Amino acid sequence: MAYTQGDIDALKAAIAAGALRVKFGSGPDSREVEYRSLSDMNEILRTMLAEVSPGSTQARPRVSVVQHCRD
Repeated sequence: MAYTQGDIDALKAAIAAGALRVKFGSGPDSREVEYRSLSDMNEILRTMLAEVSPGSTQARPRVSVVQHCRD
């Protein structure tokens, strides 16, 4: 299953609210998942973050450094 940033945001919001039920998406493609525990939610969140941002367990913005030298 391909996770999206929207899925991550929905799960983080549910964790912050202390809810065990999360609705992902909207319209006919929406789905609702009820987790057994906060531990389960944190485990799937780590999985989502790893899939959306390969090589990292946390989504981080990209940073570019530009250097200009004038002689």
